[in-house]
Amino acid sequence: MTAVRDEIRNYLALRRALGFRLTKHGQLLDSLAGHLEAAGLETVTADAAVAWAMLPRQAHPHRWKARLAVACGFARYLAASDPAAEVPPAGLLDARRSRHAPYIFTGQEIAALLAAAGQHRWHLPAVTYPALFGLIAAAGLRLSEATGLNDADADLDAATIVIRDSKFGKSRRIPLHPTAVTRLRDYREQRHRLRPAPAEPALFISSSGTRIISTNAQVEFRRITALTGTGAAAGARPRIHDLRHTFAVRTLAGWYRDGGDVAARLPLLSAYLGHVSPVSTYWYYSDSRVIPTPAPSRA
Repeated sequence: MTAVRDEIRNYLALRRALGFRLTKHGQLLDSLAGHLEAAGLETVTADAAVAWAMLPRQAHPHRWKARLAVACGFARYLAASDPAAEVPPAGLLDARRSRHAPYIFTGQEIAALLAAAGQHRWHLPAVTYPALFGLIAAAGLRLSEATGLNDADADLDAATIVIRDSKFGKSRRIPLHPTAVTRLRDYREQRHRLRPAPAEPALFISSSGTRIISTNAQVEFRRITALTGTGAAAGARPRIHDLRHTFAVRTLAGWYRDGGDVAARLPLLSAYLGHVSPVSTYWYYSDSRVIPTPAPSRA
C-alpha cells in the first residue's frame, strides 16, 4: 500500500499546485488508504470506495456522496497509471443537500440582537460583538469574512472594506453604508481605549486581544438569540448566516419595490456578496415571504 499512499501525496501536490486548497482531502484520502489496507486491496475499487464513503453510518447521505466524490477524484488520477484502479460510476450515493430554511430578521429583531450582544459580561466583547454582527447584517458578509478582516482592511475615510481571500479564493472591495461607517468608527475608538495594543492586527478582537474566532462568535449569537427570544417560534434556530441571507433578500425586495430591473441588477448583488456567479444568488429568490410579486401592468 506504500504505492497508493505515494500516489495520494502526488495527487494532492499536483492539485494544490493548480490552486486547489483541498484542506480536508489529505485526511480523507489517508482514511481511504487505511480502509484499502484493512481490506487487503492494492488499489482503489468501486466497491471499496463506496464502502469507505458510507463508513459514518449515521451520517446524512449527502456526506456519503461528498466522501465518494473525494475517492472518485483520486481514483480517476490513479487510473491513468494503474489499469487495475476502478473509478466508481456516476450517480452512486446520489443525494441532494437539504437547504437550511433561512430566518429573515426584521429590523427590530436585529436591533434587539445587537443590544443584547452589548450586554456581554466582559467589556471588550461587549463592544466587539455588536460591531461584528452589525457589520455582517449591514454588508451581508460571511462570518469567516468578517472575522478575517484586519484593521487595515477597513478604510473608513473611503467608506469601503476589502475582503481578502474569501470562500472561493477571491478578494473584493465593497462600499459601506454611512451608518456602518459610523458604527465601525465608534468601535475602533472603544477598542483602542480598552485594548490599545492588541495581540493581532485583526479588526474584531477578543478580550485577550486576539482575533475573534468563528466558534466563539456562533456561541455568542446563540446566547443573544436565546436571550431575546428571536426565532423562538421558527422551525430552526436562527444562524449568523441568516443575517447575510436577510441582507440579500431585503436588497432584492427593495429592487422589486422600486420597479427596477432585478435580473439586470442581480450580477451586482452577486459580485457584492462574493458569489462565483449570479446562479448562486438566485437562491435568495426563494423566500416568498419577503420578496413581493411584481404588480401586474395596467397598460
